[in-house]
Amino acid sequence: MKKNYNLIRVVGVFSTIIILSGCTAGQIDRLAYVGKEPPMEKVQNPVERPEYAPISWPMPESRSAKVQTASSLWIDGSRAFFKDQRARNVGDILMVKVSIQDKAELANKTEVDRQSSDNLDLPGLFGLENKIFDALPGDVTSPTDILSVTGAKRNTGDGTIEREETIETEIAAVVTQVLPNGSLVISGTQEIRVNFEVRQLTIAGIIRPEDIGQANEVSLNQIAEARVSYGGRGLITDIQQPRVGHQIVDILSPF
Repeated sequence: MKKNYNLIRVVGVFSTIIILSGCTAGQIDRLAYVGKEPPMEKVQNPVERPEYAPISWPMPESRSAKVQTASSLWIDGSRAFFKDQRARNVGDILMVKVSIQDKAELANKTEVDRQSSDNLDLPGLFGLENKIFDALPGDVTSPTDILSVTGAKRNTGDGTIEREETIETEIAAVVTQVLPNGSLVISGTQEIRVNFEVRQLTIAGIIRPEDIGQANEVSLNQIAEARVSYGGRGLITDIQQPRVGHQIVDILSPF
């Protein structure tokens, strides 16, 4: 009885090791939140994030320092006469309007048809055709009908792709860097948790101060090198995501 108990313990330990070895770090972390809401990331300085990296951008030649002439309120090189509250410096906040309506349709059809026919006979070969005919195996009845090959090939393929995406939202972004030519590097993250699912929207890119409207807002189509990510994490996303082993099999399977 004791030997059986030890055998059960050994099998249980090895089973646990095998199961845990097939789990990723993210899956193991999710075990601590079974039956709980997924945690939300802490608000922090975007520059201090591990993935943050300053942008290197081609710049024009540096301009001379701003000079204010006598008896004039205007400063050479200024963008505006009156100072406004629109984002302009590092740490300023502005609103980004995200409007994406993407639709694509692609249809492709290919068809290949090939037929071939080859015949080989030996009507005469220095008078040796009859001797060669007698040496051939099978039921060949005439030297003029020694070999006949016929082949046919047909290949048909159809492919259709239909995609339609629509995103309408607004997100606040912060200026993280001011480039030498005056352009602003912005970055923003927004998280919304509904029950057991967290929806995350992130945006980053480069804008011109001139494109910022009177309401301190800018549109997505005015952002250069725009990077928009809209996704989620939580119970629904976990259920919809194939298991790691399934994904590996799909990648490695030759069929």
